[in-house]
This record gives sequence, C-alpha cells and structure tokens, in this order.
Amino acid sequence: MNAFNNFLFVALPYAAIVLFVIGTIYRYRVTKFQVSSLSSQFLEGKKLFFGTIPFHWGIVVLFFGHLIAFLIPRAVLLWNGDPLRLVILEVTAFAFGISLLTGLILLIYRRWTNPRVRMVTNRMDVFIELLLLAQVVLGLWVAYDFRWGSNWFAAVLSPYLWSIFKFSPDASAVIAMPWVVKLHIVGAYLIIGLIPFSRLMHVLVPPINYLWRSYQLVRWNWDRKEVRKPSRGWHVKEPKNN
Repeated sequence: MNAFNNFLFVALPYAAIVLFVIGTIYRYRVTKFQVSSLSSQFLEGKKLFFGTIPFHWGIVVLFFGHLIAFLIPRAVLLWNGDPLRLVILEVTAFAFGISLLTGLILLIYRRWTNPRVRMVTNRMDVFIELLLLAQVVLGLWVAYDFRWGSNWFAAVLSPYLWSIFKFSPDASAVIAMPWVVKLHIVGAYLIIGLIPFSRLMHVLVPPINYLWRSYQLVRWNWDRKEVRKPSRGWHVKEPKNN
C-alpha cells in the first residue's frame, strides 16, 4: 500500500509535470496553429452560450481559489479567522462549483446531441469531459462532506504541494486523508498531464490580443438557422453571400 501511495502522490505528480512541460513546448512549437477547442459557435450557438458561460466562470474562479490557497496559505488562514468570512468563502466556492457542473453537463449534452459538434469529437474529448465531470463531482462531494476545505487545503495540501516543488516530497498527511479527497488530487494530476494531448491546450494560448484589437463586424445575409441546420446536406456550390 505504501508503494501504491508513493506512486500516486509522489511519482504521479512529477510524471504529470514532465508530460505537461515537454508536451506543451513540443505542441506549441510544432502544432501551435492547430490548438483550438473546435467548439465554435458557427457549429452551434445557443447551447454553447448557456453552457460555456457558467462553465468558464466556475472553472476560472475555482482555479484561482485553489492557486491562492497554494501560494499564500497563511493569508487564507488569516482571512478564515473570522467565521463569517470563512462561511462566505465556502458558500461562494460551492456556488461556483455548481455553476461549473451545470455548464459542463450542458456542454456534454451539446456535444452528443448536435451532429455538427459530434463530427469533430474524438475519443480524447470524451475521456477529458468524463474526467472533468468526475473531478467536479468529487470536488463538490469533498466540499459538502468535509467542510471548511479552504482551511485544511491551506494547512495540509499546500505544504504537501510545496514539498513536491522543492523536490523533497512529503505525502504522509495526504495519505491519511479520506479516499474522496485523494481521488480528487489524483484527478488533478491526470488532467495536468493530459493537457498537451487534448483540446484543454487551448487554455494556454488565450487570444489576449483581442482585448486591444479593433472590433470585428460580421454581417449575416443568410438564414442562420438554415445554414446551421444539421439535416442540411453539403453542396458543391454554396449560395453566395449578398
């Protein structure tokens, strides 16, 4: 059992980091123009909007919440010294977790119910979405059953993660934690290691230049519903835009 725990909480994080760094550098240098989520609203817009907004808000807030607890654990513990602030933080994090879960379910539903989106879906997409779904469910489970996670994350997980980066791993405290928490940690390592091999890679190349470039004006002279209709067959010659 000790060997298995050492593999999960000592060897696996280093393997995930190596895969992430080397895979990201290789893909950016060789196939950077192929990095895309391939989930354009040109394929389908309405379900994408209602799925992507809660998904992205949830994942961004929770990511930075975990990052802050990792980088400045003492400040988090100081903030949580007031019970009211602790409750506000926990309730807010749980609400964004629900938002993330809702958006992810809607995006998965969109992928499997829209023929155009399904055409650009591969096995890795399915695996990553199921892994993300499991990770979010586990995170909500941990937040509900093991309260005040921001406190014990800062007090237990942050020192463990820092020990990984300092090349002196100490997983003794993590090994003693409930299996649900350990599965959530392992899921995070798997996601990090798979980023270069999946469409999650697109989060590393955000279109920052869109913030200061001129607005792009798009005019539609076709019937959008007709153009996007899944049952509409392909034609050798498409109608010209007026």
